[in-house]
Amino acid sequence: MKVQTGGKKFFGKAMLAGAALVGLLAFGAVPRASADNDDACQRRVARADHKLHEAAERHGWNSKQADHARHELREARERCWNERHRWWDEDGHRWHSDRDWDDHDHDRH
Repeated sequence: MKVQTGGKKFFGKAMLAGAALVGLLAFGAVPRASADNDDACQRRVARADHKLHEAAERHGWNSKQADHARHELREARERCWNERHRWWDEDGHRWHSDRDWDDHDHDRH
């Protein structure tokens, strides 16, 4: 009988340890995923911002190429906002927690 009771205790401890490990893995991955999303968001906005500057330099601020790049930048900001409820300001090098961007903020350069 002692062997059977010892087996039940071992099985219970193994299940508890397994559950703890699963919990650590599940909750330990969440901050990394969030950081990855922020990095991807930041890169998308930075790339769109850079393309807008390139289009403006090559074709002028009022060109159809600059308008298209402005549209792409707005979409990148919108995507960040929809996913993270914040957006990256490449020129200010900071995150904004308000949806306060101006689609023509680069026209003043």
